[in-house]
Amino acid sequence: MSLLSVRGLAVNYGHVEAVRGIDFDLAAGEITTLVGANGAGKSTTLMALSGLVKKAAGQVMFDGQDISAIPPHRIVAGGLVQVAEGRATLTTLTVRENLELGAYTRRDGAAARSRDIDHVFSLFPRLAERAAQLAGSLSGGEQQMLAIGRALMAKPRLLLLDEPSMGLAPIVVQDIFRTLKTINAEGLTLFLVEQNVKQALKLAQRAYVLENGRIVLQGSGAELLGDPRVQAAYLGH
Repeated sequence: MSLLSVRGLAVNYGHVEAVRGIDFDLAAGEITTLVGANGAGKSTTLMALSGLVKKAAGQVMFDGQDISAIPPHRIVAGGLVQVAEGRATLTTLTVRENLELGAYTRRDGAAARSRDIDHVFSLFPRLAERAAQLAGSLSGGEQQMLAIGRALMAKPRLLLLDEPSMGLAPIVVQDIFRTLKTINAEGLTLFLVEQNVKQALKLAQRAYVLENGRIVLQGSGAELLGDPRVQAAYLGH
């Protein structure tokens, strides 16, 4: 069953067609990845889903509801939450304060929010150790963990992740991808945009390849990992 269904999505920046009428579906409970080179339109696609850039055309259906024209704060409140490229942590607030802000759309009380912070700390023990530190004092990997944890505090049903591995050491990337697998196993649907094509395809059940604003290949993660065209273009084979 599709949790998110996109038809004819197009985004223009002036005269530049960044996304050119793409269709795709995200199945509930799965990890889907959108891979491609820098500038292919991956981040623009995520921002269009979140309502952060204007769509030139197309329809976005989330859990049976048309969210194409809904403002971003209502999209978040409805359960579609994005982890932005570059982390966007609030550097002058503590780790705990950043997490608390992630729950700003919720109305379920302090006790529930406290339990969810504890769950984030169980997923990312380093954040628990640094709960009282300013976010600006964290390493890049820790800030990425915080950005993911803050998004989880919004109680998403679909989590969009924009380049979570960017600029991080390989050992940290492995740690974050393991945690994403754990989060998915707990029932959360993930949509992952990545330049680290090999890691993304190994993690995802379903995958799409975006080139110049168009989807040119699709299939399971394993199928695309073994596709000679993907290997030649992105994996150096």
